[in-house]
Amino acid sequence: MRKLKILSVFTLLSITLFIIIAFKVARDDAKAADEYHASITSEKVLIQKTRARRYEIRKQKLRLALEDYFEKAIANGQMVGAGVSIVKGDSIVISEGFGKRNVNKSEPVNGETIFRLGSLSKGFAGVLMADLADEGTFDFDDKVVDYIPEFQFGSIENTQKVRLSHILSHTAGTPYHSFTNLVEAGLSMQSIAARFKEVKPNNFPGMQYSYQNAMFALSQEVVRKSTGKDTKTLLRNRFFRPLGMHTVSMNHIDLMKQENIAIPHHKKRRGWRIIPLRNRYYNAVAAGGINASSLDMAKWMRFLLGHNPEVMQSSVLNEVFEPFISINNNRKYYQRWPGHVQSSYGFGWRVHEFQREGSSKTTTVWHHGGSVNSFRNEIALFPDSDLGICVLLNSNSKLAKTVIPDLRQIVDRVYLGS
Repeated sequence: MRKLKILSVFTLLSITLFIIIAFKVARDDAKAADEYHASITSEKVLIQKTRARRYEIRKQKLRLALEDYFEKAIANGQMVGAGVSIVKGDSIVISEGFGKRNVNKSEPVNGETIFRLGSLSKGFAGVLMADLADEGTFDFDDKVVDYIPEFQFGSIENTQKVRLSHILSHTAGTPYHSFTNLVEAGLSMQSIAARFKEVKPNNFPGMQYSYQNAMFALSQEVVRKSTGKDTKTLLRNRFFRPLGMHTVSMNHIDLMKQENIAIPHHKKRRGWRIIPLRNRYYNAVAAGGINASSLDMAKWMRFLLGHNPEVMQSSVLNEVFEPFISINNNRKYYQRWPGHVQSSYGFGWRVHEFQREGSSKTTTVWHHGGSVNSFRNEIALFPDSDLGICVLLNSNSKLAKTVIPDLRQIVDRVYLGS
């Protein structure tokens, strides 16, 4: 009996000792795990901080390089002010201003200075049409006359052949810039639509690229007839508000209410002269009636590169960038950019193919220029590099012809390191 009691006490002590040891081991293991995870977390934080610091350094170097580029252009009398935006992936790398809003005053251009976009507006209209087509509102192969019964262009047979795809790609068969004078005179697109019977087609629909404002802007009449809403409302509700594009306006009254506006300039022999902000092209907002800042254009480019799928899926968005017609005129400024191979037009966008020196591979560029009221603008997206560049100028500067390849070279050299 005594031996049994001793054995029981020994067993109890053994169990107690085991529990104490097990607890200590568990505590030591937990401490070691905590220390390990802390070291991993600390290492991750250090890596993130290092990356962030490198990003800020590269970003600052890029800004200084751009400042040098635009200051030289100002000193050489090539421009007055510029709003510049550059996006890489889902990051807005640059959204800033260089130079002045008004050559006679001191206010600088900044990221929220508003410019008139001119034909950069066509890219917005093309995207809206793709969004509506995806919803089944219409098909790009639908006839224009089905939505605008008063539309007549050439013979009845020819009129029946003009499709929505033709007016969005400048291939309806109209002579170059037909009825741009009526757009500038402020006529409604509904009244202009009925006057195309006065124009003689210069080719069959879909056969020839011939740049237009009036014919392209018929797209907004199609939108109004098919949805019961105007293009301005749909652009605002579907894109500008969801993307946080707060400086955008689409009429002259709203533009003139803003304080931070770039004033247009015209070059004279003795230097730059300011000119009035005119109330033109707002009747044809799809072709040239949108106003925006470089910050808003950065948000727009980020969206176009597919980083806002909640607003529009890339598979739908990319339809506007599908080449529809080849641009064969080799005298255009963008066809003189280094490595140019081929240019086409999609729906509100030019689509270029370029080949880098020493490479057999071609890369795609989605591009458009814009000119209105002596504003001159350029936008280019490089989907293969997930990169976007936009430059807004408050003068009809020749710099616009080369600013995209110039800035792409700076971005590659200073920011991307290639």
